[in-house]
Amino acid sequence: MTTEAPEAPETTPPSTSASPTTRQVWTRSRGILLALVILLAAAVAIALVRSDARHGSLDPRSADPSGSRAVAELLADQGVSTRVVTTLGEASTAIDPDTTLLVARPDLLTARQQDRLHSAFVNSGGRTVLVAPGAPSVGTLAPGVDADLTPSFDSTLRPGCSLPAARRAGTADTGGIRYTADVSDADACYPSDGLPTLLRIPAAERDGDTVVLGAPDILRNDRLDEHGNASLALQLLGSRPHVVWYLPSLSDDSATDAGDRSFTDLIPSGWLWGTLQLFVAAVLAALWRARRLGPLVPERLPVAIRASETVEGRARLYRKSNARDRAASALRSTTRTRLAPLVGVSPAQAHAPEALLPALSAQLRREGQSLHVLLFGPPPRDDAALIALADQLDALESEVRRP
Repeated sequence: MTTEAPEAPETTPPSTSASPTTRQVWTRSRGILLALVILLAAAVAIALVRSDARHGSLDPRSADPSGSRAVAELLADQGVSTRVVTTLGEASTAIDPDTTLLVARPDLLTARQQDRLHSAFVNSGGRTVLVAPGAPSVGTLAPGVDADLTPSFDSTLRPGCSLPAARRAGTADTGGIRYTADVSDADACYPSDGLPTLLRIPAAERDGDTVVLGAPDILRNDRLDEHGNASLALQLLGSRPHVVWYLPSLSDDSATDAGDRSFTDLIPSGWLWGTLQLFVAAVLAALWRARRLGPLVPERLPVAIRASETVEGRARLYRKSNARDRAASALRSTTRTRLAPLVGVSPAQAHAPEALLPALSAQLRREGQSLHVLLFGPPPRDDAALIALADQLDALESEVRRP
């Protein structure tokens, strides 16, 4: 009776593939995916919070604390109508002697819009109320008036002038931006440290004026019932039968109308100087980083690393960056260095085709053209061609070493 010896189990050689596994890809990318999910959830939450029906600050349709619906309703009780406009064209056409134009956020207007708006109301005979205009806009909308860089530290101020509306209203929350006026007949009211926070500038022609208000507090729903805010707001806005409430919008077509100006004209001068400074800093940084660091100093590794691990690690780097040309160049250079002493060529000429190829052809009795393509040819097109090149170089070296 004979018995067959059991077959030895097949052993699978350890994988040395340079391609990352699915688990490795997930481990590397899960942090980025988690951050993207958190950002998306935060964006959705913010959109939901802001998707309510609020109209915004200083909007006469809004009942929010920062809105101005209470002022509009009080004006309506006195027979004064309020109309909301969001474009420069609507505001310009609505101006007439029976209208008070209120510009809620003058600083949102471009310089071209400010010029057009000032040309529309300067001789209209109506009243224009500018709410907290800053330095960029007050000089254009109210010539002769400048905004002081230091704001008022007191919110509640006394009239301190002979303007009837201010004297009747008494103390009010006008503290904010302070102004200086180079206008002889201007009414300067509610001063803070000597500078007014409310100016009334009569028009040069016809019966109109411009009111510059340093703070929007007297128009807000949550501040209207304090001090004389309601009285001052109703007197400033109720002098004409109609109020045009202009809320500048970034969607207004006139905001993007640059006229005949080029792109460089639209760039503020400060940005040009800043760009020049950044360029100089970049040049200095390049000169600093380009200094000579000296020769490389070899250093012994603290641990011994197997050659196979080094080769595989370098192969993974080449594979990750698709550097088949670098890999082929390294294989060919190493092969030429080992072949040169075997065929009687000095190491200094190992990489010179005119010295290495004739010696190889004489020893192997092979055509020099095929050896030139193998040792000095172009880089492989794909991974399969790279593997074939490595096999051919190994076979060439074995053939040279064969006795």
